[in-house]
Amino acid sequence: MTVQATSAVPPARAGAGLFAARPSLIRAMNEQLLLEHIRQRGPCSRAELARVSGLSKPTVSLALGNVERAGLVRIAGQRTGVPGRTAQLYEIRPDAGLVLGLDIGHEYVRGALAGLSGEIRARSSVRAHATSVRGRVAELVELADALCAEVGVLRSAITQTVIGSPGVYDPRRDAMKLTGGLPGWDRPAALAGLREAFGPSLVVENDVNAAALAERALGHGRDVDHFAFVHIGTGIAVGLVIGGQLLRGAHGVAGEIAFLPIADGAGTAADDREVRKRGAFETVASASGVVRAARQAGLRGPVSARRVFEAAAAGDVRAAAVVAEEARLIAKAIGVIVTVVDPELIVLGGGIGQAPGFADLVRSELDRIAPVMPLIQVSALGTDAVVDGCLAAGAELAWGQVINVLANTAPSLAGV
Repeated sequence: MTVQATSAVPPARAGAGLFAARPSLIRAMNEQLLLEHIRQRGPCSRAELARVSGLSKPTVSLALGNVERAGLVRIAGQRTGVPGRTAQLYEIRPDAGLVLGLDIGHEYVRGALAGLSGEIRARSSVRAHATSVRGRVAELVELADALCAEVGVLRSAITQTVIGSPGVYDPRRDAMKLTGGLPGWDRPAALAGLREAFGPSLVVENDVNAAALAERALGHGRDVDHFAFVHIGTGIAVGLVIGGQLLRGAHGVAGEIAFLPIADGAGTAADDREVRKRGAFETVASASGVVRAARQAGLRGPVSARRVFEAAAAGDVRAAAVVAEEARLIAKAIGVIVTVVDPELIVLGGGIGQAPGFADLVRSELDRIAPVMPLIQVSALGTDAVVDGCLAAGAELAWGQVINVLANTAPSLAGV
């Protein structure tokens, strides 16, 4: 869900004005091209930029001078140790744009501040204590301000904020829905509070979709165009990347496998209200379903999904049966994904998805029911995956803002 202010660009006037504008437009295009190369490659010399862009060296020098005066690039140093003249290297200025990524978790609030090239300037996480919408928004603001203070900037200096949140955006209500166990987070006041705190360009991304974006940028999905990130923990959902792009669907609920009509496990919830709220599959196959199944199997004392998996690994027959049933349920859901979108890769994430040995059990179960077998891997991104996905999405949005500013100021820069 994106909430952004937009402005219309008036059409160019016919006649001499159009032709007079062309040199400025060409200069702006050259500057954008060089900035993209520097952003993707890191520090570059003028000769390197001329070679990869196809522009002449005088054109490169002119464009670099313009973007340097605009405060977008700076000299990063000199390249030494190679034959020929010592070359100055240009890099994107760290303060050319800032991206804030935040993750609203059930137990923790996490965040990071990064530059346009992806370098992390600050990162932190705090345990979530809020029990109200206002309190949760306040925790996010407090964390954001702490990150900004660490970098030495004000929150108003942030170019783009992206927040990873459970649920999907409902435009009819202008609120989130399918938010799982976050009390009140599906009320319009939640989004209103976030907008007030983080401004009109705020983007709220589904948390599992954000984790899929992180896999695409940093993880197993870097070189794969079709993959599914399957999160299994306190909740269950899938982030789908098809053709290199995140698939959201017509209503934003693509990947909400919590609502698959699969509820034949021992951990089935007796409360129909929980099933309607969380989805049939999530109630039986998430962490709470594992705990419910373990208790029905006779496990006593403080029971958590982690302890069930640890007991299974230690040889407890009852716990092992619960884990095997969990693998069977997850394989069923992945089988549905395979038959619908045929991904090349399945990445398992979340506390259950990343449990030692669980991927092997799922792989074995899936091999019995799937028409083809995708590669199954365990995410290695850790607890900051949602934040990293938000930063990846935010960097693209912030970069677009910077490029728009550059294009709009091109005539004045050209005359400097």
